[in-house]
Amino acid sequence: MHDSGFTQLEEVIQDPLFPEVDLALRAGRHIDRDDGERYAFVLDAQSLLEAFYRRFGCELVHASDGFFYLLPVGDRMGRRQLTAGEMLVGQTLALVYLEPTTVQAGGVTQQSVVVARLASLVGERDLIQALNPRRRKYDERIAQETVRMEIAKALRGLESLGFIDLGEGDQVRLRLGLFRFAEAVRGLGDPAGALARVIAEGKAVAETAGDADDEEGGA
Repeated sequence: MHDSGFTQLEEVIQDPLFPEVDLALRAGRHIDRDDGERYAFVLDAQSLLEAFYRRFGCELVHASDGFFYLLPVGDRMGRRQLTAGEMLVGQTLALVYLEPTTVQAGGVTQQSVVVARLASLVGERDLIQALNPRRRKYDERIAQETVRMEIAKALRGLESLGFIDLGEGDQVRLRLGLFRFAEAVRGLGDPAGALARVIAEGKAVAETAGDADDEEGGA
């Protein structure tokens, strides 16, 4: 456990960083080491914040990969459910993050890489259906544009939750929180291969399809 620089909850709440950190966590954002002073603040106040958020029916989770997030364990605080598109894109980004070439690139990839990986794993027709389940008719002329727009929308949603940073052009900087999308395959001999199979089999979408339209505020 990190040695806390705070001795009382009042000191934590009065700190200038508390309002923005509190609002970010309640909105479902992940705070990792790249957040600098915000991450250091949560680390310093961790034991006091754990007790504080427990009163609201949430657990302040400190993942071993180096990031914090709030996990609701009751219904006192609303949840921000991921859409099917965000879940699918998030798992694909986690897969890309596990690849040696991404590590060599400093955790940076491109949106075009994500589109290509998704199309190769899922297939173009299934990808259209997964990202836009209301579209019943396949139209070759607008298929590629639909995929691009839905993936861009999912990427913006993932950025708001601290999973990625969107840079210039189609650059995407991957962040530690993405490892949450790989939790189901952690500890396996070939986690990247296992995650690729999950995406290809459509489990990412199947598990969230019922929540695709349920986007509430909160953690």
